Amino acid sequence: MNAYRILIADDHEVVRRGIRAMVESHPGWEVCGEAKDGREALELAREARPDLVLLDVGMPNLNGLEAARQILASCTATQILILTMHYSPQLVREILAVGARGFLLKSDAGRDLVIAIEAVQSHRTFFTSQVTQIVVDGYLNPDELERPARGNLTPREREVLQLLAEGKTSKEVAVALNLSVKTAETHRTNIMRKLDLHSVADLTLYALRKGIAQIF
Repeated sequence: MNAYRILIADDHEVVRRGIRAMVESHPGWEVCGEAKDGREALELAREARPDLVLLDVGMPNLNGLEAARQILASCTATQILILTMHYSPQLVREILAVGARGFLLKSDAGRDLVIAIEAVQSHRTFFTSQVTQIVVDGYLNPDELERPARGNLTPREREVLQLLAEGKTSKEVAVALNLSVKTAETHRTNIMRKLDLHSVADLTLYALRKGIAQIF
């Protein structure tokens, strides 16, 4: 029987080590890679084609939500389990909309991580107890799950927004995303227009409030 292959993505090494130890102690599971940010997680997922990605949300360069969206688009057999420190109704709605199979708070990981992985492996979902009511409310009010979020930005614009909010210049954004500087600046202009923002400080504050970027 083939091993159940898991990719771990978290920007904290000590967290990755702890998760790896738990995963590797379970018969039939193996860790096929570790990523320290969302972009590396995307690259490794495309290369290794894991069965499951354990994905933190608040990571630099590409946050977990955007990484999940792109991983699921390019690796259709891979499942996503979100493992994070914080949650909000908006984040839970967006994770459901992306197609992740579960949501687990890190504070519950010691008790529930194995249970959560087993659920996803068995083609079921798992949601940590604190967000269960949000999930139920979403099913009872499906329009809530479909609400436009983040100013109707495109996936590329969300990537640019995160990088700008993390302090990167247009040139650095262009290098990170393999774009021309002119294209990066065009994305920046479009983002600020769509969100009705007028400075980089406003843009950064917006990204922090919406969980697109974090202060590290």
